[in-house]
Amino acid sequence: MEMNVELSAQNTETDRLMSRAMWRLVPFLCLLYFVSYLDRVNISFAALTMNGDLKFSSAVYGAGASIFFVGYLLFEVPSNLLLARVGVRRWIARILITWGAISACMAFVSGPTSFYIMRFLLGVAEAGFFPGIIYYISKWFTQRHRGRITGAFFVSLPLSSVVGAPVSTFILMHLHMGGLAGWQWMFFLEGIPAIILGILCLRLLPDRPADARWLTAEEAGVIEATLERERAAVRSRADEAVSMRSYLVVALLSVILLLLGSGIYGLGFWMPQILKLQFSDNSIVGWVTSAIYLVGAAGMIAWARFSDRGGNRALHLSLSTMVGAAGLMLCGAYSHSAPIIIIGLALAAAGILGSLVVLWTIPSLFLTGTALATGIAVINSIAQFSGIIVPWIIGIARKDGQDFSHVLYVMSALLFIAAAIARFALTGRTSEAGLRSAQVE
Repeated sequence: MEMNVELSAQNTETDRLMSRAMWRLVPFLCLLYFVSYLDRVNISFAALTMNGDLKFSSAVYGAGASIFFVGYLLFEVPSNLLLARVGVRRWIARILITWGAISACMAFVSGPTSFYIMRFLLGVAEAGFFPGIIYYISKWFTQRHRGRITGAFFVSLPLSSVVGAPVSTFILMHLHMGGLAGWQWMFFLEGIPAIILGILCLRLLPDRPADARWLTAEEAGVIEATLERERAAVRSRADEAVSMRSYLVVALLSVILLLLGSGIYGLGFWMPQILKLQFSDNSIVGWVTSAIYLVGAAGMIAWARFSDRGGNRALHLSLSTMVGAAGLMLCGAYSHSAPIIIIGLALAAAGILGSLVVLWTIPSLFLTGTALATGIAVINSIAQFSGIIVPWIIGIARKDGQDFSHVLYVMSALLFIAAAIARFALTGRTSEAGLRSAQVE
């Protein structure tokens, strides 16, 4: 009885400290990811006028969207290993400052060659950012809280489009000064926040609880001790000869995220042009895109809570992915109906973005320490192939002026395959690992 009371008191103290850390760290991390995703996909809005100004075909635009991921992929794992060595604070600051400068310089592209070069360099600069943040979350928050924290972090992805879509289209249409077109001003102005935030990282991101000025030494010790118990449980499972199973989980997650990328990058780089076929006014395209991503943000929060309460991460991963696949299929089946297109894209955004939240809570069930940082980087690196392939293939497959129905069917099929893998190959493993993590706490 006394032991139960003591454990309850420990959990209450841990919850209190997790809540404090969340309010101190997560809003800033969300802001960083907000700017990251906006600077990655703002070419989708620039394309509404840039393609005509520079005489880019769909194939040229698709190749430029894809080549970002070539640079990202080549430097992903080395960047994450350096992050673990030099510390999150300094390395994330470096990433933000360099990508902000390159994103601003996108304003000066003048043809396909310069477009490809700048997109490649942007990928090099941003490499390691996302897996670095996921690794950072694992250094601060317990497994029991990680779904909510990861979900809150991921909400900034759709919010970057909720806010960025109308802002980007407004700049595109109304800001024409100094001989620069609206799309040039958009790139320049949206690159500056990353530079400012990179400088702020040096002051606002403590590498670990012991470095946080807003925690006492005793409070930092409680967090570190709780996290170390979880890491010890993961190591003990490795000692029980489940290391090969951990590698298998990394491989399965890599394949699932690779397939999910068909939806993530298909929507991220082509949604404004899908909507442009339904609405001639660019401002309407911006506002409808914003509304769709607002639904996606709500879906992220919902799936994060469902998976935290249900415990079986893979089952929730499968269900959310099927919702995304159904949304894309609906869009393909009714490609000439604007209301149904909007409903389908909203369902797709809620399901696909919700899947991302759930998926990234799974690696820390099986890995810890440097192995966790490396595993996250490997999963994310393999998944970047979808970023290379999907926009490029869509650009080639779609002739200018055609609808996207056949492309949407293919994307939907790939998501259904991802859902099947999560349901039949991953569910039992995450259920068992999640139960053991709960027992540790």
